[in-house]
Amino acid sequence: MGKETRYSPEVKERAVRLVYEQQKEAKSQWAAIRSVASKIGCNPETLRHWLRKDEVDTGKRDGLTSNELEHIKQLEKENRELKKANEILRLASAFFAKAELDRQLR
Repeated sequence: MGKETRYSPEVKERAVRLVYEQQKEAKSQWAAIRSVASKIGCNPETLRHWLRKDEVDTGKRDGLTSNELEHIKQLEKENRELKKANEILRLASAFFAKAELDRQLR
């Protein structure tokens, strides 16, 4: 696997904005992406991904926005935690029910 580099949100926003600006003069969107990517030192595919994400977030492209994806992620985490809690409560209930039955038989 390659080296993972994190870019700040400001760098991402600026790169996307530059692509939109250069796209007007470039032959294609991909040409603008490659040009901007070489200037900021990132992979063109990475920049293309940022651009697609921005298009979804601004409503130019169909898909789930970043906020919706984050909300789904939080709900899935909460769901996992609740399932664990329910399993613990189920096991505890079974344990105490068994203890209660054993106590009555003596």
